[in-house]
Amino acid sequence: MNEYLKWLAQTTKSAWWNDSADSLELAAALDHGAVGVTTNPVLVCKTLYDTPEYWNPLLEGMDSHLSGDAKTEELIRRVTVSVAARLAPHVVEGGREGFVCAQVHPMYAADREAMLAMARRLHAWAPNIAVKLPVTAAGLDVLEECVAEGITVTATVSFTLPQVLAVGDRYEKGLARIRRAGGREGKCFAVVMVGRIDDYIRDVVHDRKVPGVRESDIIQVGSAIMKRAIALFAERKYEAILMPAGMRGAYHVTDLAGADVTMSIHPKIQALLTKEEMPYQTHHLEAVDSQAIARLMTVGEFVRAYEPDGMPPEAFITYGVVQKTLAQFTEHWNRIGAFPLSAVH
Repeated sequence: MNEYLKWLAQTTKSAWWNDSADSLELAAALDHGAVGVTTNPVLVCKTLYDTPEYWNPLLEGMDSHLSGDAKTEELIRRVTVSVAARLAPHVVEGGREGFVCAQVHPMYAADREAMLAMARRLHAWAPNIAVKLPVTAAGLDVLEECVAEGITVTATVSFTLPQVLAVGDRYEKGLARIRRAGGREGKCFAVVMVGRIDDYIRDVVHDRKVPGVRESDIIQVGSAIMKRAIALFAERKYEAILMPAGMRGAYHVTDLAGADVTMSIHPKIQALLTKEEMPYQTHHLEAVDSQAIARLMTVGEFVRAYEPDGMPPEAFITYGVVQKTLAQFTEHWNRIGAFPLSAVH
């Protein structure tokens, strides 16, 4: 049993989602208080190839002539709809519970029309879909339009304070539009991929041989950005729900425990949390070491990620870790399309 996660879900303001589409992992996560599921092309690809015996019966009837993006989208739909059905009992009207993510094609990150059309399709798959959009300039435009149409969204491929603040702002604009129209509102989950930004800053520090910056500083990058986002969201009264994701260690959970956020926690990180010793404590109000921040501020790419005005939206798509992540998602999107259907016919 994972007592830490049960404590987190039951006694603090923090909620959490399972960062995996695997069936057995989902069952365990729900037992420990998970109220949603994160998916992306990497996670869908992994569950299809790792557990084909589970998915093959659910792929019965797929058109064997489908290929390319059409095949990939249908495979993702089958996985997502299955997970959505399992989460349906956890849906709370007007709440943040019971959602499963479905991500638009990563190659559409700069294509507003293609993203919006796909977002509408994904939204129609099930009532508890949270459509994943990348936080690029184009993605932000589509996010506002989706919110104005009542579509629940998850803003992903997001690593920096400027990105997540832009999400908060565009969600408010979309909400104002749908409220004027009297429509039914959707939610917005604003992601910071805390582990991936740590990884990126580490690469930059090592490649540029930045003096003085320590590994103990680098593993605080994502938490520092998230803690600053929490404070600014409260100050600006943004209604989007912050979502720390892409974690690399238990410390990413424990650093933020107690905050009014929805964490996306991978099963590997869930397992690490079983080693936490009682009494459990919240740490979200504790400031990141100021000396660590001072050392990190000598790294230009950290400044861009940490300062509210570190970069404008048109620069988001060129930020190194954004491109790296989109490339990884595209690679796995294509691998999904190569999944063999012969075994299900």
